[in-house]
Amino acid sequence: MSKSPKSIVIATRESALALWQARYVGDLLQKRIPGLDVSLLGMTTEGDRRLEVSLARIGGKGLFVKELEQALFDGRADIAVHSMKDVPMELPAGFHIAAIIAREEPRDAFVSNRFRDLQSLPAGSVVGTSSLRRQSQIRARHPRLVVKPLRGNVQTRLRKLDDGEFDAIILAAAGLQRLSLQQRVTVLLEPEESLPAVGQGALGIECREDRVELREMLALLEDEETRCCVEAERSLSRALAGSCNVPLGGYAELIGEKMRLRGFVATADGSRLIEDDLTLPFSDSVVQTIGRDMARRLSERGAREILDSLELEG
Repeated sequence: MSKSPKSIVIATRESALALWQARYVGDLLQKRIPGLDVSLLGMTTEGDRRLEVSLARIGGKGLFVKELEQALFDGRADIAVHSMKDVPMELPAGFHIAAIIAREEPRDAFVSNRFRDLQSLPAGSVVGTSSLRRQSQIRARHPRLVVKPLRGNVQTRLRKLDDGEFDAIILAAAGLQRLSLQQRVTVLLEPEESLPAVGQGALGIECREDRVELREMLALLEDEETRCCVEAERSLSRALAGSCNVPLGGYAELIGEKMRLRGFVATADGSRLIEDDLTLPFSDSVVQTIGRDMARRLSERGAREILDSLELEG
């Protein structure tokens, strides 16, 4: 094994959640490598600066990643920690996800101060979410509700709920748990009601591809089961050209000797939602093929028409 670095600089967004994630990975590394010095390089990304505009309209979640990658490229930082749901399907040349650590809660959380779940919301109730994926599913399954965009960090979104701007909001449960805000979760939404985003609940560690000794060190944090599931989900999204402009979800699980992948594509208004569920015997090759198989099945059932119409709109 190559000689490991004695110090690590982690590039991170400056939101409370991103800082928690960076510190968490730093702590994991220090437990595995005693004496390792870890420091953070806080950065404000384009996605953080333009909170008044939906991500879909300004380039997608990759806006949370690009500045961090620039810090890796020019040597100001060694690694960046990302929520895998924010990582574009294709990384720029020269970059590598060196480790995906054990997945935490993948589900969405329903948060409300007055209502127990989506079904109990009266007609006309306002539900806030930042995600086209969530918006399309709510509109498809609960057409009586009004869905409005909600951006900002976790605390900002909760404050808007508490101030009465929304009757309920939908957030990734993992983010609330990481910030010790799990008491705000009214109920976790099962995948049948709100299929998670590709990579939701998993953290990935990115570095430059040429940092061989660093990649070997980061591999100590790899969780093989999580990597397999996230890669299967990403292969589905990649096959469908998934981005923030596409209401798409994918969630893979290893169940015994089998892999189960659920996926959907929808129109933004929820008027069409194409979903499928595929279980195959698990093998290394299935990690990639199951996503492509699911993409083909969804396309044959109408997903391709939806995607083509979204491209025309864009």
